[in-house]
Amino acid sequence: MDRTTTTRAETRPRPTAAAGSAAGRTTPAPQSSPAPHAPHTAPAVLRERAARVLATNWTGGSTVPSRELYPHQWSWDSAFIAIGLRHLSPLRAQLELETLLSAQWADGRLPHIVFNPSVPLDAYFPSPDFWRSTTAGRAAGAPGTVQTSGIVQPPVHALAAWLVHLADPALSRARAFLPRLHPRLAAWHRFLLHHRDLGGAGLAAVVHPWEQGMDNSPCWDAPLSRVSPARPHTFRRADLDHGSPQDRPTDLDYGRYVRLAADYRDGGYGAGAAAGRGGTAAAAGLAAGGFAVEDPSFNALLIASEHALARITGELGVPATARHERAERLTRVLVERLWDPADEIFRCRDLLAGGLEGASGGDGAARDGTAGRARSGGRGSAAGWADGADRAGGAGGVGGALIGEVGVTGLVPLVLPGLPRDIAAALVRTACGPRFELGGRARLVPSHDLLSPAFDPQRYWRGPAWFNTNWLLERGLRLHGEWERADVLRAAVLDTAVASDFAEYVDPYTGSGCGARGFSWSAALALDMSVDVDVDMNVNVTAGAERDEGARDE
Repeated sequence: MDRTTTTRAETRPRPTAAAGSAAGRTTPAPQSSPAPHAPHTAPAVLRERAARVLATNWTGGSTVPSRELYPHQWSWDSAFIAIGLRHLSPLRAQLELETLLSAQWADGRLPHIVFNPSVPLDAYFPSPDFWRSTTAGRAAGAPGTVQTSGIVQPPVHALAAWLVHLADPALSRARAFLPRLHPRLAAWHRFLLHHRDLGGAGLAAVVHPWEQGMDNSPCWDAPLSRVSPARPHTFRRADLDHGSPQDRPTDLDYGRYVRLAADYRDGGYGAGAAAGRGGTAAAAGLAAGGFAVEDPSFNALLIASEHALARITGELGVPATARHERAERLTRVLVERLWDPADEIFRCRDLLAGGLEGASGGDGAARDGTAGRARSGGRGSAAGWADGADRAGGAGGVGGALIGEVGVTGLVPLVLPGLPRDIAAALVRTACGPRFELGGRARLVPSHDLLSPAFDPQRYWRGPAWFNTNWLLERGLRLHGEWERADVLRAAVLDTAVASDFAEYVDPYTGSGCGARGFSWSAALALDMSVDVDVDMNVNVTAGAERDEGARDE
């Protein structure tokens, strides 16, 4: 998915089953899949229109997601935007990441919003005067020269930095791009691996739905039900000035978001608190607001970025074997704690609950949070990895409960090169099955389970398809040998992006646009996907073998 496994970019033929085996791949040859087809949109047209969106939203040092709805810099938006910008201007892509990382806190966190002081306070809520980063965040090391939020977003940044470097290595080296970013990226990962290991098993936990990025996903309904919402008259939603209420989170959800953020702020943003290996999230005060969840997508992106950070470390001439090993260990923990073998999908784990929360069907015997000891299995199988792990907690961590609702977050681990072959194959089956309809009735993969009563095709992250998650899944399919399915998804993404005027998100069935138009990461990722796939993605064909060779070189 991430093109982080090698710096070699020569073109190779698509792998056969034999070639995949010889290369040390962990997944079998593709199973039956739909016939590939080319997008209807001419690449030159897409490139010109995407470039226009990114130019319109450029502020001189970074890119806003949308001029009206999101007038500041968002963390994981900037990472995805940089991935697309590298095809237009590697320099702008570098500046995008540098601007974001310049607002890093002393404890290593990257705030999810960096505020533009020229934007009026009432243009967006929660605004700087709500977060009060320079005062409430002082003990945690918030910068004094720029206003930010105090929570985080998914760690795509090392992956983005490595891809931006590969776009123009000469420029990157001349500007010392990677040497300047490396210590900040390493500190960011340390923050997540140490301060956010709330379950004590090694995975990072989020303490607010906004941190995971899929803000109002039904996966959060059960843990959010414990949160008393802020009173409506205490805040004003600026998002409804620019978007339809039917497309946005409800007032009740928003009240709970505000309550969680205010409680976290008033607790000093977890200053000095780290759960460590004891899993003492509540005692540490990090989950005082009542929300602490281990999420599969958030952790898969952290693992992918660990692999990318290892590549960055190798580029700087420092041995990176330990980082690759950490990424592989985290992949094992992800499987042990979040994989549901009965429903063949990764689930979120609510660290503050007991029993299976909000189950919406399926085989409860394997989903009751106590699926027992996993049997031994052969190399490359999930069973071999989970041997001896208690499925109630896994890897020796705090148990909590697996959440019953499932969304696209449970498919995103497909981007991981070290995923056992049986789990990768199972995720493809789930993606193509009735819950997500990849290659079926759905034009793009929806953000939530199509069979869930909570599914809504137009309400933000409760069902609409998003371009960033489909970008990740397309890369994951290609990484694990599902080339034809990846081709079909790629063509659908490119056509839908242009037809919807690069909408923020779309109805997964019809492709009709919702939310903002001219949305930056939609344009950037469509631009990235429009690059010739055989040239751009074949660096992953022998990912396993070349990574081992790279580790020896390092």
